[in-house]
Amino acid sequence: MNFIAFAIVMMIVVFLTWRFASRRQSLPCPVWLRWMVELDNPFTKTNRAEVIVGLLDLQPGMMVLDVGCGPGRLAVPLGKAVAPTGEVVAMDIQPGMLARARAKAQAAGVDNIRFMEAGAGEGKAGYGQFDRVLMVTVLGEIPDREGALAEVYNALKPGGLLSVTEVIFDPHFQRRSTLTAMAEHSGLRSKAFYGHALAYTQHFEKPAVSCVSDNPEGPQE
Repeated sequence: MNFIAFAIVMMIVVFLTWRFASRRQSLPCPVWLRWMVELDNPFTKTNRAEVIVGLLDLQPGMMVLDVGCGPGRLAVPLGKAVAPTGEVVAMDIQPGMLARARAKAQAAGVDNIRFMEAGAGEGKAGYGQFDRVLMVTVLGEIPDREGALAEVYNALKPGGLLSVTEVIFDPHFQRRSTLTAMAEHSGLRSKAFYGHALAYTQHFEKPAVSCVSDNPEGPQE
């Protein structure tokens, strides 16, 4: 086996191992690899910050939650889009990522971003305060994905949108069918789809009038 073939095999092994392990514990992108997620993917425009933000129909004064914000690739343009009266909450479990995002915001002169060290599903996002929530190549990193989506449901205002972006290059890639089933189980409704099966953004809406769940641990208002 030549070197190139060996390297490809090893990449596949690492990809599958990381994907399997992330189902049991949170394995986000390490801080020392933050440069990889700071750059827009050159192979697909679906994951580019400008495209993701452009699909959200953001207005000044909106409240936005960026779940798993990483080094702030989305948080900074989001902050600009909802300024001067809106706010972005940039959430991440890694202090190093938040520090990098904070530095980028300061360098860009964006002062309407609030940084929160927390994991999705911990119940720290609050209730009914966000117009938009983003999860960009992050859902598969969360062991309790259903719990995270339930928290998103609760955090959204009625009529608010969850935007989920997935690309096949991410070892935590979530198929559209899997994502849709989980989101709809949480009470969200599919609203729009952009891209294709291997690289896409899907929007889900919190109904303006929510149905009462029979599950006491289900969506709450």
